[in-house]
Amino acid sequence: MSKLSTSSAAKLKSIEAAPNASVVDLDSYVPAFFTWIANKLSGGASSAYLRAFDVGIEMWRLLVLLAIEKGLTAQSISRTIGMDKASVSRALKAMQARGLIIISLDDSDGRLRVASITPKGRAVHDKILELALERERALLSVLDAQERETLIHLLHRLHDNLPAVEQATNDFLDLHYPKARSRRPRGASTE
Repeated sequence: MSKLSTSSAAKLKSIEAAPNASVVDLDSYVPAFFTWIANKLSGGASSAYLRAFDVGIEMWRLLVLLAIEKGLTAQSISRTIGMDKASVSRALKAMQARGLIIISLDDSDGRLRVASITPKGRAVHDKILELALERERALLSVLDAQERETLIHLLHRLHDNLPAVEQATNDFLDLHYPKARSRRPRGASTE
């Protein structure tokens, strides 16, 4: 670890010494662990996939979905994996330019553009899949089979509970910060 400058150390000491200051306990704050794990996993995967296959993490995530589903819209991809629609659209455009996907009009609704994986995209997916599964194996290697099963079950439950989290957030904001509802977040997409 690098040493703190004298002024930084003094500032840190004054922060630590603040009486009755409420802080997050990072040893047990679950959202922080999810964020740290997701960021580190994504960063490591993106670096490896770019080096070996010239595919970043966003493209990989889209290849995964498109390998499973026959055709998807940018909006349906966005809803499924939680990426903003503009990022999905940019990634799809880049994937189309590389021949990994094709984008066509939906048969039942000619206004919708649908992305489908190409044989080239499927081949890239299959190569990356081996590495992705190896990374998952290494991540979970500290857990026994029962613990892995329990973890997956708990992750499904937490994922299914996300609408309740958003509702609780809105309820809290409505009660404590009523003007927040009408404000638009900085940097929010206009789409």
